[in-house]
Amino acid sequence: MKKLLWFRRDLRIEDSMLLTTKGEVLPLFIFDTNLLNILEANDRRVSFIFERVLKLKADLKAIGLDLALFYGTPLEVFTYLKTLGFEEVYAAVDYDAYAKERDHAISSILHFHALNDCYLFEPNEVLKKDGSPYLVFTPYYKACKQLYTQFHALKYVKADQSLANYDYDVLWSIQNGIQKPLHVKLESLGFASLHVNILEPQKALEIFTCKIDAYEEKRDFLDEDATSHLSVHLRFGTISIREVVRYLVALKKEGHQTEPFFRQLIFREFYAYLLYHFPKLAWENYKYSPPVSNDEEAYERFILAQTGYPLVDAAITELLKTGLMHNRARMIVGSFFTKHLMLPWQKGEAFFAKHLLDYDASANVLSWQWCAGTGIDPQPYFRIFNPYAQSLKFDKEARYIKRYLPLLRNVSSASLHNEAYLLHQAISGYPKPIIAHESARKRFLASFD
Repeated sequence: MKKLLWFRRDLRIEDSMLLTTKGEVLPLFIFDTNLLNILEANDRRVSFIFERVLKLKADLKAIGLDLALFYGTPLEVFTYLKTLGFEEVYAAVDYDAYAKERDHAISSILHFHALNDCYLFEPNEVLKKDGSPYLVFTPYYKACKQLYTQFHALKYVKADQSLANYDYDVLWSIQNGIQKPLHVKLESLGFASLHVNILEPQKALEIFTCKIDAYEEKRDFLDEDATSHLSVHLRFGTISIREVVRYLVALKKEGHQTEPFFRQLIFREFYAYLLYHFPKLAWENYKYSPPVSNDEEAYERFILAQTGYPLVDAAITELLKTGLMHNRARMIVGSFFTKHLMLPWQKGEAFFAKHLLDYDASANVLSWQWCAGTGIDPQPYFRIFNPYAQSLKFDKEARYIKRYLPLLRNVSSASLHNEAYLLHQAISGYPKPIIAHESARKRFLASFD
């Protein structure tokens, strides 16, 4: 029986669950028009994915396979492939609302095999004694550590496979039941070709070896290069979570401090787990409905990096220029958006979803709910980050701020952490703070009285 191997969040051949499927196979990737049609032509994620798909295709050819490329909706593509005699499809799990609806539709026409290739644990593997899911991270983390064995990080080895006969040399557009060959280039999809400068995953791991012992101490400092740079690779599966964990195990045996980073990997698992068990978290508040202003002018100033808060504006500029944002900056920005500006977290989440290169629905949604204080196991609603205190602590010399806001390069770092200076001194080309911190804090808290 011929089998379809649907690459999605697992764009690699090493340690691939898909490649453990024996028999005659047709590996494929679908450029999903349901997703692409809502993106702008210069979306850098599409360029990154396209580059990685072409690399995957080359890597598959090197081991005697290939990758069929399709452009259309998954339902149309698999409806067509069913007419060619395919009855089974294998794919890595995905838990966001669109993915679950999509996979359910595919399972109605083909035997669908979901593989847990993106996470260490199955969503129903880590449960409380009464069979219900954990709602607080720390007990979940402890349960994961107790459950974890070497089998969770075993390396998967390629099975004996033969390549199904197909035309792998073109990009197949399948729309309204019509198959049309296209040139294998990004412009065929209607997108501009942009180079995305991202370290190869194994190189990122190699470099991280020198940083991991200081990770817990330095990871929050905005001007330090102390993080792993693996978020994009874990999002698209250009490296497996198991390979990363095996790397940590090896470093731990050498005496390195690995637990702080492992804890962050389990946070990633926890967010996916929560979205699986509580899918309405993608759009609904879990704890309470916070006050919102829906101030369009405030929203516009936020997305244009014109709030007058240097750290916030630097972080938004980093996002717009690179598609990335430091994790500490994400927390500060999320708190500022939902509490200083009193804008709905859903709107901030959608803005991040539009621009983040490493966008992952579960991580993004749950992080925004955490910032807003509305989600499962969030920060308390009354905890409001002071952006000036945060920048003084985590960017004391304002190197991060000035890297992304060069028009502030001649302003002293002390002044950039000082609201009184920013409120009363004119800085050419840069706005005054949109609202004073203490005024914003009191306004937000007063709405709960």
